[in-house]
Amino acid sequence: MDMYEGYYFWGMHVIWWFIWIILLLWMFATPYQVPGQRSRKDTPLDVLKKRFASGEITIAEFEELREHLQ
Repeated sequence: MDMYEGYYFWGMHVIWWFIWIILLLWMFATPYQVPGQRSRKDTPLDVLKKRFASGEITIAEFEELREHLQ
């Protein structure tokens, strides 16, 4: 007669499946910045567009500075 009598799946094996599922969900569902990941830096034109959108510079200044950048 088998010692486990066919119930070897229940017990610690099920707990490990839950641990793995929770770990995988935590790894892939948690948004975070990966260390060492290259992030795109803003170009000078992007910075100029942001300044214009926030109202720091006028349209005349924007056009003049854009011409200098291009």
